[in-house]
Amino acid sequence: MSSDSVERDIRSLLKSAKAALAEASISAVDGELLLAHILGVNRMELHAKQFNFTPEESEELADQLDSLIQLRIAGTPTQYITGEAPFRYLTLDIGAGALIPRPETELLVDEVLHNLARYQQPISIVDLGSGSGAIAISLASETLGKVDTRIVAVEISEEAATWLNRNIGKFDLPIRTVISDVKDALIDVKCDVVVANPPYIPVGTVLPSELAAEPAIALFGGSNDGMAIPQEFIAAAARLLKSGGLFAMEHDESQADAVRVALNADFETVHLHRDLNDRPRFTTALRK
Repeated sequence: MSSDSVERDIRSLLKSAKAALAEASISAVDGELLLAHILGVNRMELHAKQFNFTPEESEELADQLDSLIQLRIAGTPTQYITGEAPFRYLTLDIGAGALIPRPETELLVDEVLHNLARYQQPISIVDLGSGSGAIAISLASETLGKVDTRIVAVEISEEAATWLNRNIGKFDLPIRTVISDVKDALIDVKCDVVVANPPYIPVGTVLPSELAAEPAIALFGGSNDGMAIPQEFIAAAARLLKSGGLFAMEHDESQADAVRVALNADFETVHLHRDLNDRPRFTTALRK
Protein backbone atom coordinates (compact mmCIF):
# COMPACT_ATOMS: atom_id res chain seq x y z
CA MET A 1 0.00 0.00 0.00
CA SER A 2 1.41 3.38 -0.99
CA SER A 3 2.12 6.04 1.63
CA ASP A 4 -0.49 8.28 -0.01
CA SER A 5 -3.20 5.66 0.42
CA VAL A 6 -2.13 5.05 4.02
CA GLU A 7 -2.38 8.76 4.76
CA ARG A 8 -5.81 8.83 3.15
CA ASP A 9 -6.81 5.92 5.41
CA ILE A 10 -5.54 7.80 8.48
CA ARG A 11 -7.39 10.96 7.46
CA SER A 12 -10.54 8.96 6.72
CA LEU A 13 -10.38 7.20 10.08
CA LEU A 14 -9.93 10.50 11.89
CA LYS A 15 -12.74 12.13 9.97
CA SER A 16 -15.16 9.32 10.87
CA ALA A 17 -14.03 9.27 14.51
CA LYS A 18 -14.37 13.04 14.89
CA ALA A 19 -17.84 12.97 13.31
CA ALA A 20 -19.00 10.29 15.75
CA LEU A 21 -17.59 12.22 18.69
CA ALA A 22 -19.14 15.49 17.49
CA GLU A 23 -22.57 13.88 17.52
CA ALA A 24 -21.99 13.15 21.20
CA SER A 25 -20.68 16.71 21.82
CA ILE A 26 -17.16 15.40 22.52
CA SER A 27 -14.02 17.22 21.38
CA ALA A 28 -12.42 16.10 18.13
CA VAL A 29 -9.07 16.09 19.95
CA ASP A 30 -10.18 12.93 21.75
CA GLY A 31 -10.30 11.11 18.42
CA GLU A 32 -6.72 12.10 17.67
CA LEU A 33 -5.57 11.03 21.13
CA LEU A 34 -7.25 7.64 20.82
CA LEU A 35 -5.83 6.94 17.37
CA ALA A 36 -2.37 8.06 18.51
CA HIS A 37 -2.69 5.71 21.49
CA ILE A 38 -3.46 2.74 19.23
CA LEU A 39 -0.49 3.59 16.99
CA GLY A 40 1.86 4.09 19.94
CA VAL A 41 2.71 7.69 19.06
CA ASN A 42 1.88 11.08 20.50
CA ARG A 43 -0.69 13.40 18.98
CA MET A 44 1.87 15.52 17.13
CA GLU A 45 3.56 12.43 15.64
CA LEU A 46 0.18 11.27 14.39
CA HIS A 47 0.18 14.15 11.91
CA ALA A 48 3.91 14.18 11.15
CA LYS A 49 4.93 10.53 10.98
CA GLN A 50 4.70 8.22 7.93
CA PHE A 51 2.80 4.97 8.49
CA ASN A 52 2.76 1.76 6.44
CA PHE A 53 -0.16 -0.66 6.81
CA THR A 54 -1.34 -3.68 4.93
CA PRO A 55 -5.06 -3.74 4.03
CA GLU A 56 -5.59 -6.21 6.88
CA GLU A 57 -3.80 -3.92 9.34
CA SER A 58 -5.88 -0.95 8.18
CA GLU A 59 -9.07 -2.91 8.81
CA GLU A 60 -7.87 -3.96 12.26
CA LEU A 61 -6.92 -0.36 13.05
CA ALA A 62 -10.38 0.83 12.07
CA ASP A 63 -12.00 -1.79 14.32
CA GLN A 64 -9.77 -0.85 17.26
CA LEU A 65 -10.47 2.85 16.86
CA ASP A 66 -14.21 2.29 16.58
CA SER A 67 -14.13 0.24 19.79
CA LEU A 68 -12.36 3.02 21.70
CA ILE A 69 -14.62 5.70 20.22
CA GLN A 70 -17.66 3.79 21.44
CA LEU A 71 -16.13 3.54 24.92
CA ARG A 72 -15.56 7.28 24.90
CA ILE A 73 -19.11 8.02 23.74
CA ALA A 74 -20.42 5.73 26.49
CA GLY A 75 -18.76 8.00 29.06
CA THR A 76 -15.32 6.55 29.72
CA PRO A 77 -12.80 9.43 29.88
CA THR A 78 -10.11 9.39 27.22
CA GLN A 79 -7.45 9.37 29.95
CA TYR A 80 -8.83 6.15 31.41
CA ILE A 81 -8.87 4.56 27.96
CA THR A 82 -5.28 5.51 27.14
CA GLY A 83 -4.03 5.10 30.72
CA GLU A 84 -2.29 8.46 30.56
CA ALA A 85 -2.91 12.05 31.62
CA PRO A 86 -0.63 15.00 30.82
CA PHE A 87 0.11 17.39 33.67
CA ARG A 88 2.63 20.23 33.35
CA TYR A 89 5.84 18.60 32.04
CA LEU A 90 4.85 15.03 32.88
CA THR A 91 2.63 12.27 31.57
CA LEU A 92 1.08 10.49 34.54
CA ASP A 93 -0.28 6.95 34.59
CA ILE A 94 -3.99 7.12 35.34
CA GLY A 95 -6.99 4.82 35.57
CA ALA A 96 -10.26 4.11 37.34
CA GLY A 97 -10.11 5.04 41.01
CA ALA A 98 -8.06 8.22 40.60
CA LEU A 99 -9.18 11.74 39.76
CA ILE A 100 -7.95 12.88 36.34
CA PRO A 101 -5.63 15.90 36.79
CA ARG A 102 -6.84 19.11 35.13
CA PRO A 103 -4.86 21.93 33.50
CA GLU A 104 -6.35 24.43 35.99
CA THR A 105 -4.49 22.70 38.83
CA GLU A 106 -1.19 23.43 37.07
CA LEU A 107 -1.62 27.08 38.10
CA LEU A 108 -1.70 26.07 41.77
CA VAL A 109 1.64 24.27 41.33
CA ASP A 110 3.08 27.40 39.70
CA GLU A 111 2.02 29.56 42.65
CA VAL A 112 3.54 27.19 45.20
CA LEU A 113 6.83 27.05 43.29
CA HIS A 114 6.97 30.85 43.21
CA ASN A 115 6.61 30.97 47.01
CA LEU A 116 9.23 28.40 48.02
CA ALA A 117 12.00 30.99 48.25
CA ARG A 118 10.43 32.39 51.43
CA TYR A 119 11.31 29.19 53.36
CA GLN A 120 14.59 27.84 54.67
CA GLN A 121 15.73 24.57 53.12
CA PRO A 122 14.97 21.73 53.45
CA ILE A 123 11.36 22.75 52.77
CA SER A 124 8.71 20.35 54.03
CA ILE A 125 5.57 20.01 51.85
CA VAL A 126 2.40 18.00 52.47
CA ASP A 127 0.01 17.27 49.61
CA LEU A 128 -3.41 16.48 51.08
CA GLY A 129 -5.70 14.30 48.96
CA SER A 130 -2.89 13.56 46.51
CA GLY A 131 -4.84 11.25 44.16
CA SER A 132 -2.62 10.25 41.24
CA GLY A 133 0.14 12.45 42.67
CA ALA A 134 -0.02 15.21 40.06
CA ILE A 135 0.74 18.06 42.47
CA ALA A 136 3.28 16.29 44.68
CA ILE A 137 5.15 14.74 41.75
CA SER A 138 5.27 18.01 39.81
CA LEU A 139 6.63 19.85 42.85
CA ALA A 140 9.22 17.14 43.45
CA SER A 141 10.34 16.86 39.83
CA GLU A 142 10.52 20.62 39.23
CA THR A 143 12.55 21.30 42.37
CA LEU A 144 14.86 18.30 41.99
CA GLY A 145 18.48 19.43 42.12
CA LYS A 146 17.42 23.06 42.67
CA VAL A 147 15.54 23.22 45.97
CA ASP A 148 15.78 20.72 48.82
CA THR A 149 12.15 19.65 49.35
CA ARG A 150 10.79 16.87 51.55
CA ILE A 151 7.34 15.89 50.26
CA VAL A 152 4.64 13.73 51.81
CA ALA A 153 1.55 12.73 49.79
CA VAL A 154 -1.57 11.92 51.81
CA GLU A 155 -4.42 9.94 50.21
CA ILE A 156 -7.40 8.16 51.78
CA SER A 157 -8.33 5.94 48.83
CA GLU A 158 -6.42 2.69 48.37
CA GLU A 159 -7.39 2.69 44.69
CA ALA A 160 -6.03 6.18 44.11
CA ALA A 161 -2.92 5.36 46.16
CA THR A 162 -2.13 2.57 43.69
CA TRP A 163 -1.78 5.18 40.95
CA LEU A 164 0.01 7.57 43.31
CA ASN A 165 2.70 5.00 44.16
CA ARG A 166 2.93 3.88 40.53
CA ASN A 167 3.65 7.45 39.40
CA ILE A 168 6.16 8.07 42.18
CA GLY A 169 7.96 4.92 41.04
CA LYS A 170 7.68 5.89 37.38
CA PHE A 171 9.57 9.14 37.97
CA ASP A 172 11.78 7.71 40.75
CA LEU A 173 11.07 10.52 43.21
CA PRO A 174 11.66 10.52 47.00
CA ILE A 175 8.05 11.17 48.00
CA ARG A 176 6.63 9.52 51.10
CA THR A 177 3.04 8.30 50.88
CA VAL A 178 0.58 8.09 53.77
CA ILE A 179 -2.79 6.34 53.42
CA SER A 180 -5.02 8.25 55.79
CA ASP A 181 -7.98 10.55 56.21
CA VAL A 182 -6.70 14.14 56.37
CA LYS A 183 -8.30 14.53 59.82
CA ASP A 184 -5.87 11.98 61.25
CA ALA A 185 -2.88 12.31 58.96
CA LEU A 186 0.59 13.16 60.26
CA ILE A 187 -0.38 13.92 63.85
CA ASP A 188 2.31 16.05 65.55
CA VAL A 189 4.02 16.84 62.21
CA LYS A 190 4.76 20.46 61.31
CA CYS A 191 5.58 21.58 57.78
CA ASP A 192 6.26 24.68 55.67
CA VAL A 193 3.72 24.16 52.88
CA VAL A 194 0.39 22.38 52.52
CA VAL A 195 -1.20 21.97 49.09
CA ALA A 196 -4.62 20.49 48.45
CA ASN A 197 -7.16 19.75 45.77
CA PRO A 198 -9.99 18.38 47.91
CA PRO A 199 -13.37 17.06 46.78
CA TYR A 200 -15.51 20.19 46.52
CA ILE A 201 -18.43 19.64 44.13
CA PRO A 202 -21.75 20.34 45.92
CA VAL A 203 -23.66 17.16 46.74
CA GLY A 204 -26.55 16.65 44.34
CA THR A 205 -24.79 18.22 41.36
CA VAL A 206 -25.58 16.35 38.13
CA LEU A 207 -22.24 15.58 36.52
CA PRO A 208 -21.42 15.23 32.82
CA SER A 209 -20.93 11.58 31.83
CA GLU A 210 -17.13 11.60 31.67
CA LEU A 211 -16.84 13.26 35.09
CA ALA A 212 -19.36 10.79 36.52
CA ALA A 213 -16.90 8.01 35.62
CA GLU A 214 -14.38 9.39 38.12
CA PRO A 215 -14.46 8.35 41.80
CA ALA A 216 -17.19 10.13 43.78
CA ILE A 217 -14.91 10.21 46.83
CA ALA A 218 -12.60 12.56 44.91
CA LEU A 219 -15.38 14.78 43.57
CA PHE A 220 -18.13 15.56 46.07
CA GLY A 221 -17.53 17.93 48.96
CA GLY A 222 -19.82 16.24 51.48
CA SER A 223 -22.55 18.92 51.75
CA ASN A 224 -25.00 20.87 49.63
CA ASP A 225 -22.51 23.71 49.23
CA GLY A 226 -19.58 21.33 48.77
CA MET A 227 -17.67 22.90 51.67
CA ALA A 228 -17.79 20.16 54.32
CA ILE A 229 -14.69 18.32 53.12
CA PRO A 230 -12.74 21.46 52.14
CA GLN A 231 -13.33 22.65 55.73
CA GLU A 232 -11.67 19.43 56.95
CA PHE A 233 -8.69 20.11 54.68
CA ILE A 234 -8.44 23.67 56.01
CA ALA A 235 -8.48 22.38 59.59
CA ALA A 236 -5.79 19.83 58.73
CA ALA A 237 -3.64 22.53 57.13
CA ALA A 238 -3.99 24.75 60.20
CA ARG A 239 -2.79 21.83 62.35
CA LEU A 240 0.11 20.88 60.08
CA LEU A 241 1.57 24.27 59.17
CA LYS A 242 4.23 26.18 61.03
CA SER A 243 3.57 29.86 61.66
CA GLY A 244 4.06 31.62 58.33
CA GLY A 245 3.53 28.40 56.42
CA LEU A 246 1.84 28.51 53.02
CA PHE A 247 -1.52 26.88 52.29
CA ALA A 248 -2.77 26.57 48.71
CA MET A 249 -6.15 24.94 48.03
CA GLU A 250 -8.22 24.52 44.88
CA HIS A 251 -11.99 25.01 45.15
CA ASP A 252 -15.13 25.59 43.15
CA GLU A 253 -15.61 29.06 41.67
CA SER A 254 -18.75 29.45 43.81
CA GLN A 255 -16.83 28.83 47.06
CA ALA A 256 -14.35 31.71 47.10
CA ASP A 257 -16.16 33.66 49.84
CA ALA A 258 -16.83 30.56 51.94
CA VAL A 259 -13.17 29.56 51.74
CA ARG A 260 -12.07 33.03 52.79
CA VAL A 261 -14.39 32.93 55.81
CA ALA A 262 -13.18 29.44 56.76
CA LEU A 263 -9.55 30.60 56.62
CA ASN A 264 -10.01 33.74 58.72
CA ALA A 265 -9.56 32.10 62.13
CA ASP A 266 -6.11 30.59 61.56
CA PHE A 267 -4.72 32.25 58.43
CA GLU A 268 -3.77 35.66 57.12
CA THR A 269 -2.75 37.16 53.75
CA VAL A 270 -5.64 35.29 52.11
CA HIS A 271 -5.52 35.68 48.34
CA LEU A 272 -7.90 34.39 45.67
CA HIS A 273 -6.37 33.25 42.37
CA ARG A 274 -8.23 33.02 39.07
CA ASP A 275 -7.72 30.58 36.20
CA LEU A 276 -7.04 31.50 32.56
CA ASN A 277 -10.78 31.96 32.02
CA ASP A 278 -10.89 34.47 34.90
CA ARG A 279 -12.83 32.09 37.14
CA PRO A 280 -11.99 31.85 40.88
CA ARG A 281 -9.91 28.65 41.05
CA PHE A 282 -7.78 28.44 44.21
CA THR A 283 -6.87 30.36 47.33
CA THR A 284 -3.57 30.81 49.13
CA ALA A 285 -3.01 31.94 52.70
CA LEU A 286 -0.31 32.05 55.38
CA ARG A 287 -0.66 30.40 58.79
CA LYS A 288 -0.84 32.97 61.59
